Amino acid sequence: MCAEKTGKRHNALISVLQNKCPACREGKIFKGNNAYNLKHFMEMNEKCPVCGENFEREIGFYYGTGYVSYALTIAFSVATFIAWWVIIGFSLYDNRMFWWLGTNAVLLLLLQPPIMRVSRTIWLAFFVRYRPAAASHP
Repeated sequence: MCAEKTGKRHNALISVLQNKCPACREGKIFKGNNAYNLKHFMEMNEKCPVCGENFEREIGFYYGTGYVSYALTIAFSVATFIAWWVIIGFSLYDNRMFWWLGTNAVLLLLLQPPIMRVSRTIWLAFFVRYRPAAASHP
């Protein structure tokens, strides 16, 4: 209902990638926008600032994000493997496989903070249903 009034379309994938509340897809889940502020990058709001959805579900709720993070890193590694294979190729006679392993490891280390945030958002979205009227009726 709220999306119809404002004309906004709330895409689930975009809201997950932007770390938005899964109930209203407008409020921010994390306090800071910078995933590379390593001192505060995982600090979350207790409730959604727009709809009031509770982000602190229960003690230990976010332990399952390890499985989501694992799946995301496997998908990323498969994607880089296929891209490396298509662009550069693999051979048994040189070190191209080891170069891919090193490049993939460095990329995964650099992308770890955003992957951790997105995995937490995906895990929360598994359990919270989208309610278009949540933004207008907290």
